[in-house]
Amino acid sequence: MTDNMKYDVFVIGAGHAGVEAGLASARKGLKTLMLTINLDNIAFMPCNPSVGGPAKGIVVREVDALGGQMAKVIDRTHIQMRMLNTGKGPAVRALRAQADKVLYQQEMKRVLEDEPNLDILQGMVDEMIVEDGEVKGVKTNIGTIYEARAVIVTTGTFLRGEIILGDLKYSSGPNHQMPSVPLADQMKELGFDIVRFKTGTPPRVNSDSIDYSKTEIQPGDDVPRAFSFETTEFIMDQLPCWLTYTSENTHMIINDNLHLSAMYSGMVKGTGPRYCPSIEDKIVRFNDKPRHQIFLEPEGRSTKEVYVQGLSTSMPENVQREMLTSIPGLENARMMRAGYAIEYDALVPTQLWPTLETKKITNLYTAGQINGTSGYEEAAGQGLIAGINAASKLLGEEELVLSRSDAYIGVLIDDLVTKGTNEPYRLLTSRAEHRLLLRHDNADMRLTEIGHRIGLISNERLEAFETKKRHIEEEFERLKKIRIKPNAHTQAIVEERGGTPLKDGILAIDLLRRPEMDYASIMEILEEETTLTQEEYEQVEIQVKYDGYIKKSLMQVDKVKRMEKKKIPADIDYDAIHSLATEARDKLKTVKPLDIPQAAGIPGLTPADISILLVYIEQGSIQRVEA
Repeated sequence: MTDNMKYDVFVIGAGHAGVEAGLASARKGLKTLMLTINLDNIAFMPCNPSVGGPAKGIVVREVDALGGQMAKVIDRTHIQMRMLNTGKGPAVRALRAQADKVLYQQEMKRVLEDEPNLDILQGMVDEMIVEDGEVKGVKTNIGTIYEARAVIVTTGTFLRGEIILGDLKYSSGPNHQMPSVPLADQMKELGFDIVRFKTGTPPRVNSDSIDYSKTEIQPGDDVPRAFSFETTEFIMDQLPCWLTYTSENTHMIINDNLHLSAMYSGMVKGTGPRYCPSIEDKIVRFNDKPRHQIFLEPEGRSTKEVYVQGLSTSMPENVQREMLTSIPGLENARMMRAGYAIEYDALVPTQLWPTLETKKITNLYTAGQINGTSGYEEAAGQGLIAGINAASKLLGEEELVLSRSDAYIGVLIDDLVTKGTNEPYRLLTSRAEHRLLLRHDNADMRLTEIGHRIGLISNERLEAFETKKRHIEEEFERLKKIRIKPNAHTQAIVEERGGTPLKDGILAIDLLRRPEMDYASIMEILEEETTLTQEEYEQVEIQVKYDGYIKKSLMQVDKVKRMEKKKIPADIDYDAIHSLATEARDKLKTVKPLDIPQAAGIPGLTPADISILLVYIEQGSIQRVEA
């Protein structure tokens, strides 16, 4: 075998998980090959052309802080950017960008092509070469064999993909690409537990055929925003989205044709996502609602295609046309692509270690939708972690496992590997118990140093981050020492902000704690010009206002961290712990938790089971299973 057929890391797929996995591995210095069915569809967005949103926007920031690529590419290629939930607390704020779908792909492809240790190749993997429970390489559909020390599978919805439209069902990947069937067969043959999931897309319509006067404009923010810490140039020339609603007529059309929907005819076997349901699902589940929101989202600057967000469906094409014409603004809409549902094979994710390596086969990693998740951001987060860990293991370095208090990525992976999922998993703010710590504004504070330690964040970026961190700490300490007097100037500003006048002198930090006061008000009272950037003083403001809550959360985290030190040997013999309930024993044997908090997160395990396990480990004479 020639040297150009030998690689350290082989990545199957070049979607949002694949590109992050390949880049991470290559940037850690390993010779990496990424194989994709179609080079023109790298980082393709088969569904909504957007990045970010609640919880997901925070993940994009986390990917950036660890040295990933998604944030930088969306910052260069978006057509609109908005901060959501600005009227709410910092834990739920999130950035969301509309992508120029084609530009995003092209920019990501350029980044991959420029990466020195990364080769990208068009082709299809039919099987992985596995010897003695260890992956050794892959074989393509034309018989080419590539040797690899680690393989990362990021096949998205391609594994045994089937498109469903009305009563029509045919073998296909997303957007009518080739599905991957032999690889899906092999995953089963290797003994992996496989489930069938479903997702879907709405129709696309021609912008020229929309009457926007009947819709509500949804502009982007008029202040510069970015996902990446490194972004210095901002796109301010933005395209708006538009809001409309389904009508009573829409609901009647859907109800009259429900028998034609693949969702309800029995044609769809897979489980669909609860948090991104089809319009048929919404009408049936929420039949008391007179209307549902529909967002009209442009797919890019150089196309007339508009994505009809909220109208995901598998109805026959003629019914979709009828549905569209019943929506205000879309009476004369010309459909350019019909919506469809897609079913695909996914791996039961409890078969993975928290590093995303499979328990069954050494040096084989999986990331993205194959692990039962939905969403480009969730895929990117997993791909990054899989790429880091595959490379770290081969380099003999410590692998990266983020805890639930470190990052939303940590929450995502912990949920998958301990709880599994019975539907396409989507990150939500409510899934994170430490969400006040896992904010959009502090992703860099939480993870930049980790990104630098693993070799994906440059020294220059670390220095810039440390300067920012120092400025925040110094200002926090300064405000603790400044006493504000209740003079006329101060009282006027306080009253103007709706506050009660001061009775005595007060420390600047305590005045800032008042809900009606902000950092700009304090600067006005002090008659000072701030030397901090907006990001720096926002950080000061949040840390001051939420100080008590943050301290309480950190105490909870500290408690969990102490428990994390109670490691569970991977080869522990659970059958030897006689006082354990049978259900608990079975679940522990399946998940194989690495520490006590992970064990405690397994559904069905009681506090009594955890106590028994803890006592057994602490008494020291642990029985182990034979390898």
